[in-house]
Amino acid sequence: MVVTDDGVWVTSSNVNHVVRLDAAINRAGTIVTIKKPCSGLAAGFGSLWVPSCGAHSLVRVDLPTGKIQAEIPVGPADSEGGITVGAGSVWMATDKKGVLARVDPQTNELQAEITIPSGSYAPAFADGAVWVTSTEHNLLIRVDPQTNKIATTIPIGPQPRFLTVGAGSVWTLNQGDGTISRVDAKASKLVATIAAGIPGAGGEIAFGEGSVWATVFQIPMTRINPATNAVVQQWAGAGGDSVRVGHGSIWLSDYAHGVVWRLSPIQP
Repeated sequence: MVVTDDGVWVTSSNVNHVVRLDAAINRAGTIVTIKKPCSGLAAGFGSLWVPSCGAHSLVRVDLPTGKIQAEIPVGPADSEGGITVGAGSVWMATDKKGVLARVDPQTNELQAEITIPSGSYAPAFADGAVWVTSTEHNLLIRVDPQTNKIATTIPIGPQPRFLTVGAGSVWTLNQGDGTISRVDAKASKLVATIAAGIPGAGGEIAFGEGSVWATVFQIPMTRINPATNAVVQQWAGAGGDSVRVGHGSIWLSDYAHGVVWRLSPIQP
């Protein structure tokens, strides 16, 4: 999912759709047909950016109209990955051997390919840099967009995959042991390892409303207080897969049943 000014966009790969949920009326609106959308969504430069595992490409969609504007011949490295925008570009891992693609939204063309550690799939932008997790090497990588080179590699928890940014930090969900690593973005230093008890494939993590929110199957929501680096709430049961924060709400997908829940972030 990705949050935009007027709603939330969510992928439905089983039916080849990307759907806009209207935050004002809590209903599905625009539907865009894309072959097996996967590996996250990003919004920027007036567009929605959709990796396609079916067409092995990056699809650009006009946010106001839902019309496809361009299809760029770079595909995601893995269906469990991500895409981000920042420093005037769109960033996506395109090869499990270790390639980070930089796409120019002015030309819809590949601008650079940056060598990163193998098994790196999910990027995020924060503090003037692109941060990428390497699931294979248990690393968080900081890429400098000024040089298109790796600036720092930081050892973190086992098998990190999804990540989010907030409170001056980069937070990674570590699939190997279910911990969450917190890295200070300015110092590029691991400052906390939080035992969340949510290991396994899938899941996602997001920051907003003063908290870090993580989801995996069967434990659909874990809430972490960044002031204490501790889990303050956790819910178990059916549901879980993707989570985002926006429009004063938590948006949580239930992958198994094809629905999205909108939740109020009541303080614990």
